Formats: sequence, structure tokens, C-alpha cells
Amino acid sequence: MNNEKDIIVGLDIGTTKIACFIGQRGTGDKIKIIGFGKTESNGVVRGVVKNIYETADSIKNAVHMASEQAGINVDEVYVGIAGQHIKSQKNMSTIPIPADHNCIQPEDVNRLIQQQYSIMLNPGEDIIHVFPQDFIVDGEKLGPEIDPVGVAGRELKANFHIVTGNTMDLLSIHQSVKRAGLSIKGVVLEPIASSLAVLTETDKEAGVALVDIGGGTTDIAIFHEGVIRHTQVLPIAGNAITNDIKEECKILRSQAETLKTRFGSCLPQNVSENDIVSIPGDKRHQPREISMRTLATIIKGRTESIIEQINFEINKSGLANKILSGIVLTGGGAQLRHIKDLIEFDTGIDTSIELPNEHLDSDTDSEIINTMYATGIGLVIYGFNELDEQRRQEESSKRHDEPDDTDEKTEPYDKKEEMPHDEKKEEEMPSPFGDDDIEREEPQKPIIPEVDTKTRFGKDLGKKFMSAVDKYFTKVFSDNTTRKNGKDEI
Repeated sequence: MNNEKDIIVGLDIGTTKIACFIGQRGTGDKIKIIGFGKTESNGVVRGVVKNIYETADSIKNAVHMASEQAGINVDEVYVGIAGQHIKSQKNMSTIPIPADHNCIQPEDVNRLIQQQYSIMLNPGEDIIHVFPQDFIVDGEKLGPEIDPVGVAGRELKANFHIVTGNTMDLLSIHQSVKRAGLSIKGVVLEPIASSLAVLTETDKEAGVALVDIGGGTTDIAIFHEGVIRHTQVLPIAGNAITNDIKEECKILRSQAETLKTRFGSCLPQNVSENDIVSIPGDKRHQPREISMRTLATIIKGRTESIIEQINFEINKSGLANKILSGIVLTGGGAQLRHIKDLIEFDTGIDTSIELPNEHLDSDTDSEIINTMYATGIGLVIYGFNELDEQRRQEESSKRHDEPDDTDEKTEPYDKKEEMPHDEKKEEEMPSPFGDDDIEREEPQKPIIPEVDTKTRFGKDLGKKFMSAVDKYFTKVFSDNTTRKNGKDEI
């Protein structure tokens, strides 16, 4: 099923960076990143494309770098989407199973899923994903380990988790990618992509909350029993921390970002009061000295506000007591020192930081195995999963179309064994063609010749045929007709 020549391209359009990943089949089921490009993101605010032209230029640069490294041309990409316009809702639908289906077929499940794309939405919204959660057949709920295909029943029902996005924001992504000379193979919610890169099937089965803290948004995806149960995109993340440092310390934004990433901490008590960071000056700005503890206090304040919203979403999902694998942290914000400890302290939930190396080939460049690239790598994995599923469906369709060896094979008429018949009765049966017109051979299906009325031979044969038919029916009617009250009755 797998082809080592398959190529998938993931494009992460983030608030602070645009990154392109070109993936190829590696050894086993692993993926090898053969091309990587990253550039500063322009025209994107909190995960939403605001300036199509600027974003398109950034996309071109990132894709050009990746395609040159891979030595291939890029035509289509899988794109991640985030932003505060992302919403989710629940829906339940039911369909009857056709009477000629002995059990539920793949097309029945697909019909139920496609039905979700017709539900009523708020004006200006489009559906991004439809995730089935629970299937119910004839009123009986199936476990997550049971595929509804193959189950006998007359009614199929399911609960769905539906992700929607703003129509114009989706259009802006499409236009910016198109202006960069590319087409979109698929649009994927960023926390879904990140989950593919850092979570295991065991995590999803046991229950886990994925938290991807990026530059402009914090993405949340909660899984339980192997199924996605809750998604949310918060419009607050690492850039908010940087802005707080910039305002409190009266420094440039670039200097504030450097302070955060190189010297920042979420726990002031873990930093010495005597540790000082010097900020160099220029002809218009005097040099400054900033206490490391002061810096940590600023960072902790904003980080706790982010954690508070994360905890609210976990409790809102109703799964706070069912996420046995705890919180899995990824994204650029996961690199902030002591953030894991602060999240555990504030939420009371075990937390771990995971790198996106679960599905990568061992030869992958170590620079790429970074929490900030979880979404981009996850987009490549999503593309390969979709490709594999498409091939599975094609193979299943082929098997369905092939004749079953156990089915009875129909032989041509003249090769079938003739049914026993009574020769005496056959001799007594008058022939519609007349005894002189048909040469008797072994009993076989009568063949009526075509009559060509344009030839003399055709006319003679036609007359003989009609004459024989008239004689036959005259005899039949005369044998079965009686007189009653002066009328003929059958």
C-alpha cells in the first residue's frame, strides 16, 4: 500500500513564522523530512491571514527554501488553520439502512457523515472537519473498538464533533496560497495536526489534553477512548508574554523576545534576586539592567492567565477526571522554562512536554525535531494518513466488485443439463410450426428465424410460419370453446 515515492507537503502558516515541510516515506512506516523552509510570517495576526499579499510572499519564500533542499517542485500543500474564529459544535444524526443491505455498508457510514455538511450554520461559517464520536445501531451504542461497518441493523445513528471556521478567513488562506502559486490539498485544524505529531494511540485511548502554545494562539484538543472530544483555539499565547515584557521593561519588541526565550522563567522563586540582564543601548536609548526575578514575575503573570483559560476548557469538556495521560504540551511556548511545573501546580494535572519525533525517520535533522514544528510535521502525517485511507477504500471497492468464488457460476444455456421431460407428452403437444416444417432433433430451445420480407424466400417462410400459428390456435380454441345461449365461451 505504501509507496516510498509518495510526497506530502505541509505548510504551517503561523503568527510568528511560516514553515514548509516536505515529507517522504522512510524506513518502515516512518516519515523522512527531505525539505524544510522557514521564514518570518508577515500579514498574519493571531493565526488569521490579514494581508493576502504579504502572507503570499512569506509562503513563497518558505516553500522555495524547502523545494530547493528537497530538489522537487511543490504544487499542492496541506495547510494548518487556527484563530479565534474557529468554533465547534455537537450534532446527532440518524439514517435508515436500505432493506437490501444485510448489514451496515461503508456507503451507509459515508452517507451519514456527508449529511453533516448540510446542517444549519451561522451566516459566514463553513465546516472544516466532521469527527464521528459514537455510533448507535438500532438504539444500541457501539464501543469505540467496534466498527459500525458489518454490524446488522436497520437504523444507524451517530454523535458528531463538528469544527467550523469563518468563511472569509478560510478564503484568505486559500487566496494567499493560490497567489503563492500553489493549490490546497486540504485544510487541517492545527491542534489536530499537532496531535498526530506528538500523541500516541495509547495517549488518545487513555485520555489526553493536547496543548499547543504558539505565538498568536493556544490550541487545545482533548481525546478520550481514542476519539477527539473537544477542540478550542484561544487567541492568546507567546506573543502576549512578549508584549508584557516589552511594556513593563520599556524595551524594543525584539529585545523582549530575546529576554523571554533566553532568560525567561515561569517561576520567580527559582531565580536569584541578584541575577541581572543588561540591555545594550544605542544613540537614542540608554543601556538598561533588568532583574531576572522581575522578568520571571512578568512572565508568570501572563502565563497563568493562559493556563487559567486552558483549565477552563478542560473542565468545560467534562473530561477533567478522564484524561489519564494528563496534559501534553507542545508548540514554541513549551520551551519556556518551568512552564510544565507551573501548569501542574495551577491545574493539578500531570503535564509533559513532547517533541514531534513519534513518526519521524531516525535520520531526520535534529533542528526539525522541535516543539515549535509540531503542527508542520503533523500536517505531513495527516496527508500520508489521508493517502493511505484513500488507497484502502480503493482496494476495498475492488474486492467488493470482484466475483465471489463461492457464488454459483451461471453456465451458457446450451451447456446446462436438461431437465427430465416426458417424451410422450412432448409428442402429443401440437407444434405451432407444423410437423412438416421442423426437423426433430435433441430437445433444445426453439430458435425463431428473422424474416426478411424483401425476398421471395422470406415471404414463403413468413407465410408458412403464420399458417402454422393459425392452425395451432384454431385447434386450441376449438378444443376449449363451448356454446352457451347461442354464444361462444371459453
